[in-house]
Amino acid sequence: MPDKLILTDAEWRERLTPEQFQILRQAGTERAFTGKYEKNDATGVYLCAACGQPLFESESKFHSGSGWPSFTRPAEPGVVEEHRDASHGMVRTEVVCSRCESHLGHVFPDGPRDQGGLRYCVNSASLAFKPEDN
Repeated sequence: MPDKLILTDAEWRERLTPEQFQILRQAGTERAFTGKYEKNDATGVYLCAACGQPLFESESKFHSGSGWPSFTRPAEPGVVEEHRDASHGMVRTEVVCSRCESHLGHVFPDGPRDQGGLRYCVNSASLAFKPEDN
Protein backbone atom coordinates (compact mmCIF):
# COMPACT_ATOMS: atom_id res chain seq x y z
CA MET A 1 0.00 0.00 0.00
CA PRO A 2 1.39 3.44 -0.86
CA ASP A 3 1.87 6.03 1.87
CA LYS A 4 -1.08 8.24 2.77
CA LEU A 5 -1.46 11.37 0.65
CA ILE A 6 -2.39 14.32 2.84
CA LEU A 7 -2.93 17.73 1.23
CA THR A 8 -4.55 20.98 2.30
CA ASP A 9 -7.89 22.05 0.83
CA ALA A 10 -6.02 24.65 -1.24
CA GLU A 11 -3.74 21.95 -2.68
CA TRP A 12 -6.73 19.70 -3.46
CA ARG A 13 -8.49 22.62 -5.19
CA GLU A 14 -5.44 23.05 -7.44
CA ARG A 15 -5.47 19.36 -8.42
CA LEU A 16 -9.21 18.80 -8.85
CA THR A 17 -12.06 20.33 -10.84
CA PRO A 18 -14.73 22.09 -8.76
CA GLU A 19 -17.07 19.09 -9.25
CA GLN A 20 -14.36 16.64 -8.21
CA PHE A 21 -13.50 18.71 -5.14
CA GLN A 22 -17.15 18.83 -4.07
CA ILE A 23 -17.53 15.05 -4.46
CA LEU A 24 -14.11 13.74 -3.43
CA ARG A 25 -13.29 16.15 -0.61
CA GLN A 26 -16.75 17.22 0.60
CA ALA A 27 -18.58 13.88 0.17
CA GLY A 28 -20.91 15.17 -2.53
CA THR A 29 -22.76 13.12 -5.13
CA GLU A 30 -23.21 13.60 -8.86
CA ARG A 31 -26.72 13.29 -10.27
CA ALA A 32 -27.73 9.79 -11.33
CA PHE A 33 -27.13 8.85 -14.98
CA THR A 34 -24.85 11.86 -15.62
CA GLY A 35 -21.40 10.40 -14.91
CA LYS A 36 -19.03 9.56 -17.75
CA TYR A 37 -18.29 6.03 -16.50
CA GLU A 38 -21.82 4.86 -15.71
CA LYS A 39 -22.12 3.16 -19.13
CA ASN A 40 -18.42 2.52 -19.77
CA ASP A 41 -17.87 -1.09 -20.84
CA ALA A 42 -14.21 -0.80 -21.84
CA THR A 43 -11.64 -3.12 -20.29
CA GLY A 44 -9.24 -1.49 -17.84
CA VAL A 45 -8.74 -0.19 -14.33
CA TYR A 46 -10.59 2.56 -12.47
CA LEU A 47 -8.27 4.77 -10.44
CA CYS A 48 -8.91 7.32 -7.70
CA ALA A 49 -9.28 10.65 -9.51
CA ALA A 50 -7.55 12.41 -6.61
CA CYS A 51 -4.42 10.29 -6.11
CA GLY A 52 -4.31 7.67 -8.88
CA GLN A 53 -4.55 4.59 -6.65
CA PRO A 54 -6.11 1.62 -8.54
CA LEU A 55 -9.54 1.00 -7.00
CA PHE A 56 -11.71 -1.21 -9.24
CA GLU A 57 -11.16 -3.43 -12.27
CA SER A 58 -13.56 -3.44 -15.21
CA GLU A 59 -14.28 -7.16 -14.72
CA SER A 60 -16.05 -6.32 -11.43
CA LYS A 61 -18.20 -3.58 -13.01
CA PHE A 62 -21.87 -4.28 -13.68
CA HIS A 63 -24.97 -2.37 -14.78
CA SER A 64 -27.03 -1.98 -11.62
CA GLY A 65 -29.58 0.46 -13.03
CA SER A 66 -28.79 2.84 -10.16
CA GLY A 67 -27.34 5.57 -12.37
CA TRP A 68 -23.78 5.33 -11.02
CA PRO A 69 -20.89 3.01 -11.88
CA SER A 70 -21.31 -0.14 -9.80
CA PHE A 71 -18.71 -2.73 -8.86
CA THR A 72 -18.89 -6.03 -6.98
CA ARG A 73 -15.51 -5.66 -5.27
CA PRO A 74 -12.40 -3.47 -5.03
CA ALA A 75 -9.35 -4.30 -7.16
CA GLU A 76 -7.34 -5.37 -4.11
CA PRO A 77 -8.06 -5.74 -0.39
CA GLY A 78 -7.38 -2.50 1.47
CA VAL A 79 -7.65 -0.02 -1.42
CA VAL A 80 -10.95 1.30 -0.08
CA GLU A 81 -12.00 1.93 3.49
CA GLU A 82 -15.54 1.85 4.83
CA HIS A 83 -17.09 4.31 7.28
CA ARG A 84 -20.54 4.67 8.82
CA ASP A 85 -22.40 7.56 7.16
CA ALA A 86 -25.48 8.89 8.96
CA SER A 87 -25.93 11.98 6.76
CA HIS A 88 -29.12 12.97 4.95
CA GLY A 89 -31.37 11.12 7.41
CA MET A 90 -30.05 7.69 6.36
CA VAL A 91 -27.49 5.23 7.66
CA ARG A 92 -25.21 3.96 4.90
CA THR A 93 -21.67 2.70 4.49
CA GLU A 94 -19.40 5.25 2.81
CA VAL A 95 -16.38 4.09 0.82
CA VAL A 96 -13.24 6.22 0.59
CA CYS A 97 -9.85 5.78 -1.06
CA SER A 98 -7.47 4.31 1.51
CA ARG A 99 -4.55 6.39 0.23
CA CYS A 100 -6.02 9.91 0.18
CA GLU A 101 -9.30 9.40 2.07
CA SER A 102 -11.33 10.87 -0.79
CA HIS A 103 -15.05 10.09 -0.89
CA LEU A 104 -15.93 7.60 -3.62
CA GLY A 105 -19.54 6.66 -2.89
CA HIS A 106 -21.28 3.98 -0.83
CA VAL A 107 -21.47 0.19 -0.64
CA PHE A 108 -24.82 -1.61 -0.42
CA PRO A 109 -25.74 -5.27 0.20
CA ASP A 110 -27.88 -5.52 -2.97
CA GLY A 111 -25.30 -6.55 -5.56
CA PRO A 112 -25.20 -9.78 -7.57
CA ARG A 113 -25.52 -12.67 -5.10
CA ASP A 114 -23.28 -14.95 -7.17
CA GLN A 115 -20.46 -12.38 -6.87
CA GLY A 116 -20.63 -11.70 -3.14
CA GLY A 117 -23.80 -9.61 -2.93
CA LEU A 118 -22.16 -6.18 -2.67
CA ARG A 119 -22.69 -3.11 -4.86
CA TYR A 120 -20.00 -0.45 -4.65
CA CYS A 121 -21.90 2.55 -5.99
CA VAL A 122 -19.25 5.08 -7.04
CA ASN A 123 -19.36 8.60 -8.47
CA SER A 124 -17.78 8.86 -11.93
CA ALA A 125 -16.14 12.13 -10.82
CA SER A 126 -14.28 10.13 -8.15
CA LEU A 127 -12.68 7.96 -10.81
CA ALA A 128 -10.18 8.09 -13.65
CA PHE A 129 -10.13 5.24 -16.16
CA LYS A 130 -7.00 3.58 -17.51
CA PRO A 131 -7.84 1.39 -20.52
CA GLU A 132 -6.13 -1.96 -20.84
CA ASP A 133 -3.13 -1.90 -23.20
CA ASN A 134 -3.89 -3.72 -26.44
